[in-house]
Amino acid sequence: MVGKWQSSSGSSSSFAREENQKIRCSCGKYAVDTQCEKLRWVDQSNPMEDLQYHVLEKETRICELEYELQCRDDKIKILQLKKDNLEEDVQEMKNEVYAMWVEMMKCSRNKNNISMALVFSWIFFAVVLFYLKF
Repeated sequence: MVGKWQSSSGSSSSFAREENQKIRCSCGKYAVDTQCEKLRWVDQSNPMEDLQYHVLEKETRICELEYELQCRDDKIKILQLKKDNLEEDVQEMKNEVYAMWVEMMKCSRNKNNISMALVFSWIFFAVVLFYLKF
């Protein structure tokens, strides 16, 4: 803390001297009530304590940021693993689709071959029937 209020035990003459002056904190702000005879402003700032406090604040913030960075790195690793697994799944699906397409093409060829065989068999049957009648 930069400054605090302290109980006044001084005489009324010392207070009368301070009464005309505005009491300030070390931060530069004026005390709220300078009319009170029981309280007065006492500056207790210690530059070394202030610096230690600021260093502690900065170290705490650095630790918080390092923790957040570690959490992000962990999330990135997890997402990378998920991405790799999904890429493998997609590649497997592509291979399955290609295999199905090849099978479909084979079936289509077989269907065309069967259709052609059926047409030729009917033609052959018609020719044989025509030849047997004459």
